[in-house]
Amino acid sequence: MATPNNQPRRPRTVFRRLDGILLLDKPQGLSSNQALQRVRHLFRADKGGHTGSLDPLATGLLPVCFGEATKIAGGLLGARKAYETVARLGQVTDTDDAEGQVLRERPVPALSIEMIDAALASLTGRIRQRPPIYSALKRGGEPLYVKARRGEVIEVEPREVDIHAFDLLNAADLLDAGTPNLRLHVECGSGTYVRSLVRDLGELLGCGAHVAQLRRLWVDPFREPRMWTLPALEALLEQAGERVLDACLLPIEAGMASWPAVHVNAVQAQRLGRGQGLRGPYPPRGRQVALLDECGRGLGLGEVDDEGGLRPTRLFRWAATTAATPAADGV
Repeated sequence: MATPNNQPRRPRTVFRRLDGILLLDKPQGLSSNQALQRVRHLFRADKGGHTGSLDPLATGLLPVCFGEATKIAGGLLGARKAYETVARLGQVTDTDDAEGQVLRERPVPALSIEMIDAALASLTGRIRQRPPIYSALKRGGEPLYVKARRGEVIEVEPREVDIHAFDLLNAADLLDAGTPNLRLHVECGSGTYVRSLVRDLGELLGCGAHVAQLRRLWVDPFREPRMWTLPALEALLEQAGERVLDACLLPIEAGMASWPAVHVNAVQAQRLGRGQGLRGPYPPRGRQVALLDECGRGLGLGEVDDEGGLRPTRLFRWAATTAATPAADGV
């Protein structure tokens, strides 16, 4: 069947049940959701989600969860992350990055490495940061960037974030009187905007700044990720087929490494699968934990209370079908 302009219509994707985690190298120019939908259709996964948005300008690691892996995606959102970014000094934009309109231009003063390092140090640790106006944060159920594009005046309250490292990698262009760029390394916790860090750095240096380039290097627990680009995945599917494509996925257990692990036997697993708790005591108390069977297969997430009792909170579909004999009292 052809469309009205005589272009052949793409066949509808027939989705399938698929579980696993893809470490996608997001290309520049796509939103995180656009990148997610591209790979979801490529893998024909019936359910998918990503673990933390990257701006269209940004490239790098975007963990994509398929199927039951979406149940741990929320926990991965708060993971520690690392970025490499290029800060363009002397220009402030409305989005705090190169995709926005230039609002102000100021001369870049003579800067030394010591001055730059001192400014970076002042933005390291537990700091208060004002998120960008053009962001996906919601107010009244609507993203702030939608309000900003309508021209609404928006006041964004600062919030506390953790900056574990903010280091200078290269300032050669700036020091050689070339393009006033700084190449920086950032390690940060949940809720941090690198655009805001660079904006605030520019103010401390007295000239303003915006993000010219941004790449996410890793996200806990994927410290040394083997990332896949969209062209590589598309070529693999065409040349080797879907079965080989599926081999690019990590098992769900790879994404559970950030939680303390609690191993249970078959009898205990069956009881958890029925939604029942276990008296324990189990460590660590007062924490969310990864539930694993005796073979190391993930069953889901649980929570250990202050008395050491264990209860399931988010189970994978196969947890309810774990074969075991009925649990005895006191287990």
